[in-house]
Amino acid sequence: MESRWRKAKMSLGLNLCVYVPRTLDDGDSPSTGSSTAALVSPVASSSSAATSANTTPTAEQRVKGAGALMPTTPTPTSAGLRLSKSGSKSFKKTCAICLTTMKPGQGHALFTAECSHTFHFHCIAANVKHGSNNCPVCRTKWKELPFRGPLPGEFPQGSARINPVNGHQNGGQMTILRPLPRARSSGRLHHMTSLLPDTDRSIFNDDEPLDSLSEANEGSQQGCLRTVEIKTYPEFTEVPESTSERNFTVLVHLKAPLAQTLQTSSKLEDGNSLGTTRAPVDLITVLDVSGSMAGTKLALLKRAMGFVIQNLGSSDRLSVIAFSSSARRLFPLRRMTETGRQQSLQAVYSLTSNGGTNIAEGLRKGSKVIEDRQAKNPVCSIILLSDGQDTYTVSPTAGVHKAAPEYCSLLPYTSNGCQQVPVHVFGFGADHDSVSLHSISQTSGGTFSFIETEAAIQDAFAQCIGGLLSVVAQDLHVKVESLHPDVHFGSIRSGSYSSRLADDKRNGSIDVGDMYAEEERDFLVSVNVPPGYGETALLKVGCVYKDPLMKETINMADVQVKISRPAFVSVQSMSIEVDRQKNRLHAAEVMAEARLSAERGDLTHAVSLLEDCRRMIMGSTSGQSGDRLCQALDAELKEMQERMANRQRYEASGRAYVLSGLSSHSWQRATARGDSTDSESLIQAYQTSSMVDMLLRSQTMSRSSTPRQMRHVKSFPARPQPR
Repeated sequence: MESRWRKAKMSLGLNLCVYVPRTLDDGDSPSTGSSTAALVSPVASSSSAATSANTTPTAEQRVKGAGALMPTTPTPTSAGLRLSKSGSKSFKKTCAICLTTMKPGQGHALFTAECSHTFHFHCIAANVKHGSNNCPVCRTKWKELPFRGPLPGEFPQGSARINPVNGHQNGGQMTILRPLPRARSSGRLHHMTSLLPDTDRSIFNDDEPLDSLSEANEGSQQGCLRTVEIKTYPEFTEVPESTSERNFTVLVHLKAPLAQTLQTSSKLEDGNSLGTTRAPVDLITVLDVSGSMAGTKLALLKRAMGFVIQNLGSSDRLSVIAFSSSARRLFPLRRMTETGRQQSLQAVYSLTSNGGTNIAEGLRKGSKVIEDRQAKNPVCSIILLSDGQDTYTVSPTAGVHKAAPEYCSLLPYTSNGCQQVPVHVFGFGADHDSVSLHSISQTSGGTFSFIETEAAIQDAFAQCIGGLLSVVAQDLHVKVESLHPDVHFGSIRSGSYSSRLADDKRNGSIDVGDMYAEEERDFLVSVNVPPGYGETALLKVGCVYKDPLMKETINMADVQVKISRPAFVSVQSMSIEVDRQKNRLHAAEVMAEARLSAERGDLTHAVSLLEDCRRMIMGSTSGQSGDRLCQALDAELKEMQERMANRQRYEASGRAYVLSGLSSHSWQRATARGDSTDSESLIQAYQTSSMVDMLLRSQTMSRSSTPRQMRHVKSFPARPQPR
C-alpha cells in the first residue's frame, strides 16, 4: 500500500503542475516511477535561460523519476511563418510571435508546448493573457497554459504569497504552467477571463490620463512661432487694358511651417530647456487578423506595429483594435511610456490570425474608443489595415460592380457633430476591397494607400506616422474675397477639400483641416477680369487656423492679387506654378474617368485616356520646363496603363493603384503605392521632411533586423479561394 506521503505529493503535483522530487519513501525505483508532475517553467533570467530549446520539455511530457529530460522535436510544418529551407531547425531558433532568435543563455526563458512548438515564455504568456488558448503556429488547442505570476507589488495587502514545492523564485515572482480551468471551477475561470480583452465593453472611457507635467507646461511655453505662408500666382501677370477674361485662374498656395522650436519653463526629458516639441497624438490602429493574414503577413504587421510603438513619444497614446469575424480592443488608449511600450508590444506580438473580415465592426469599435475617451490629445487619427473583403457588410455575390457599403455612420465624430478624425486606410495585398477602403478614407478626410508587397508595410506605416507626428496647423480655413465690384468667382478647384461660394459669387472659402510640417496645398480659383487701366485688384486671400501645441487661433494677414493693365502685351507667358497645378488636377480627373471605363470593361479606352493625358502634360509649359511634378505624373500614368493591360492585372493591382493615386492627388498628401516609398522612385509627390526621415529610419531598421526567412519577399499571390 502506498504511503500517505506519496499520495499527498502526487495530489500536490497534479493540482499545482509542479515537479515534486522523489524520496526513498516512495517505494518505486526511479526508472519505473509514475508521472506525477508537470514542468515548472523557469523565470526569465539568465540562469534559467541556459535550458536549450532542444531540451526543454513540453507540458505533456512527464518526468520519470529523477532521470534526464527527454528532448523534443518541433513539427516539420508551420502555418504561422514562411520558413527557410532548413525547415524545423530554423523554426526552433525563431520565436513565431516576436520573430527574434531563441538561443540559450540570452536571458529569456523558453516554453515548449504540448504540440512541440517552442516560444519565448514572455511572448506566449502575453498571448494567453490576451485570450488565445491555441498554438500560434499549428492552431492546436492547448490543455495547459503558460501563466505569469503576479509581479512584486501586485499582491493586495494582507494576501499571502504561496510558493509551490521547489518553485523557482526571483524577487517574489513565479512562473508556472496552469491547466485550463474546468467549467465548474468558477474561481479559476473568473481569474483567467479577467485577463482577456474587453470584447463586450460598451463604453471605452478608461483611457489613460494625459501627462500632467506636459499639461502644466502648455501654458508656460513661449513660442518662436512660425506661421502658415500664403502665396498667390495669377495665370498671367499682365492683361491688356481693353481685354476682358471670363476664366482667369489664380493659384492660392499654402505652405505649413517647420516643426516648432519652443522655449519651455521647465526642463525637457533629456535635461535641456530648449527642444523641438510637437503636438501629442491619440492613435487608434484597427488591424485585420483574419485567417488570410496568417504567416508572413501577420509577422510583418507585428513588426510594423512594433516600429510604430517604438516611435511614439511618452505623451502620445495608442489603442489597438484587432478584427476578424468580430473585433476586440487589445488595450485602452495608453501613453507610450517605457512601460506602455512594453505592454503594447506584448499585446501586439500575441495576435493570432483566424476567422473572417469584419471591417465594419473593427471601424465601429475604433470610433468608439475616440468618442468615449475622457482626455483628448490635440491630434487624433485612426489607421485601418485590411487584406480582404468586408464579408460582414457586403454580399459576396454582389460582383465587381457592387456599390460600396455605407461606412459614414461608423466614422468618428467630434462632440459638435463635425467630421474631424481622419481614417488613414491601407489596402494590403491583391485581394482587399479597395473600393470600400477608399470610400472610408475619402469620407473621413484620410488617405488610401495600396501596400502591394509584404515587405512594404512598415515603410507605409512609417510614412503615415511621420506626418501624424508633425501636425502644426489644425482646422485651417481659407477665405477669398473679391476686391473689384465687377470681379466674380466662377469656381474653386480644391480637389477633395470642401469649398463654397457665396450666392453673390464675391466670397468663397475652403476647408483645409490639418496640415503637417512643411506640407503644401494648392487651390485654383477662377474669376472674370473686367477691362481696366493701370492696375486691377482682383481678390484677397486670408486664412485662419488653430495651433495645436499653443492652442491659439492664428489669423493670417490677407494677401492681395493684382495684375498690370498695359495698353499692349506683346507676349503672354503663363505662370509655370499655375500650369503645374492645372496638370495635376487634370491628371486626377483623367484617372477617375479611366477607372470608370475600366470598371465598365473597356480597358482599351481607359489606356487611351491615360495616354492622351500623358502627351498633354509633357507638352505643356511646365512639362517642357522639366518640372518634377509633371515627370512624376507622367511616370504614374504610364504605370497605370501597364496595370490596365488586361482584366486580371487590373483586378489584382490596377484598381487599388489608381484609387491610391486619386487619394494622393485629391488630398495633396503622400500615399504608398507601388514603389512610391522607394528613394529611387519618381512617384514621391507630397512627401515632407518628417515623412522622409521616418522612412529612412524604417528602412535602416529593416535592413539590420529582418529575419532571414522574410528577406527577398515578393508581391502577394492571389488567394485561390475566398475567405
